[in-house]
Amino acid sequence: MAVTVNTLKEMKQAGEKFTCLTSYDATFAQLVSSAGVEVILIGDSLGMVLQGNDSTLPVTVEDMAYHTQCVANGNQGALLMADMPFMSYATPEQAMENAAILMQSGAHLVKLEGGDWLVETTRLLSERGIPTCLHLGLTPQTVNKMGGYKVQGRQDQQAEKMITDAVALAKAGADIILLECVPNELANKITEAVDVPVIGIGAGNGTDGQVLVIHDMLGATTGHRPKFVKNFLEGNNSIQAAIEHYITDVKSGAFPSEEHTFK
Repeated sequence: MAVTVNTLKEMKQAGEKFTCLTSYDATFAQLVSSAGVEVILIGDSLGMVLQGNDSTLPVTVEDMAYHTQCVANGNQGALLMADMPFMSYATPEQAMENAAILMQSGAHLVKLEGGDWLVETTRLLSERGIPTCLHLGLTPQTVNKMGGYKVQGRQDQQAEKMITDAVALAKAGADIILLECVPNELANKITEAVDVPVIGIGAGNGTDGQVLVIHDMLGATTGHRPKFVKNFLEGNNSIQAAIEHYITDVKSGAFPSEEHTFK
């Protein structure tokens, strides 16, 4: 059966962890979904891993729609989550128009980066039948404002705001919260504070699900390898085996381990 947002909510309630990996084409979408990964993220990370840019900022809605359609063509029942690229949801009107494009391209929900300023946009999208994932913590689209790729939420005030934002966004209709590069204790508090599923990347193993960029998961990271990345192809003899190893480790709580976690 196809995975839906309700599937993930039921898994959270049952205490069962779920998995998410990025894919950008039909071949990897088929490999990932047929292995049992519940969520495929068509990430604007394609700007870096496919296009060779130094950030996600150059990615367009047209880029995202193209790759979303490619992934949808190969998908075998996973929930498809598409990133809303930089400045494609600066106003609620932009968000409505561009989210519709991605949904019509095959996405099942869209992901937006930002905190409480997106409460009204989240509410409007929800009212119009568009599920959303709200991305908090290290938000790559604001890397220039943040001054680089840095762990977020280590100061008490920043941590409290992240909790408040997550609760407000969930109440506004967000279906998933994604936390990137935050201390594990903060991620655990947010996971407990909201009744929607929480996906982590560099947020410890207390979240309801985990996500990695598939290139990182397969050891194809170029340049600096982030602390939260593990090469699952190492010790396995195929991509399929690596994906299955990732699923097993996430569901058992073995990944992420302490070495992949920020304190």
